[in-house]
Amino acid sequence: MGEAIAFYTLAALILGFAVLVITARNTVHSVLFLVANFLFVAALYVLLGAQFLAVIQVIVYAGGIVVLYLFVVMLVNLKRPPEAHRDRRRKAGLGLAFSLVILAEVVAIAVFGLVQPAHLAAPKAPLPPEAADNVQQVGWALYTQYLVPFEVASMLLLVAMVGAIVLARREL
Repeated sequence: MGEAIAFYTLAALILGFAVLVITARNTVHSVLFLVANFLFVAALYVLLGAQFLAVIQVIVYAGGIVVLYLFVVMLVNLKRPPEAHRDRRRKAGLGLAFSLVILAEVVAIAVFGLVQPAHLAAPKAPLPPEAADNVQQVGWALYTQYLVPFEVASMLLLVAMVGAIVLARREL
């Protein structure tokens, strides 16, 4: 009974802070609400018995990602007026072409994954030992079954960082 009350309390707090992240008028307050949201998600992981994921949640998200967001908020001056001129060096067509190529690749991967013949199917990853602890199970799943999504997420973070730098620089 106590675990159910704790779960529903944490879930309500997570949803409440998520709404505050979206509705806050000040961007710094929005980022601080996001930190609180990540910390309550970590508390939910502890309640579910996944202490390793809770620590990773605090270190990676509440620490690293939020610091990245704060740098973006500080570097991008949100008070300045929009640019009045169009930059001739901007290559919108090239960016659109690259986006379409990447979209075609993602669609091709999805279609190939759905209609993949049985003899070309990738072999299943061996199962982790049953006596493995939480950290071993997460590592096993992350680097066998979820390797591609893990690498895609790292590429998205890299693109977000490069985008923040590009937005911060005026003389590109």
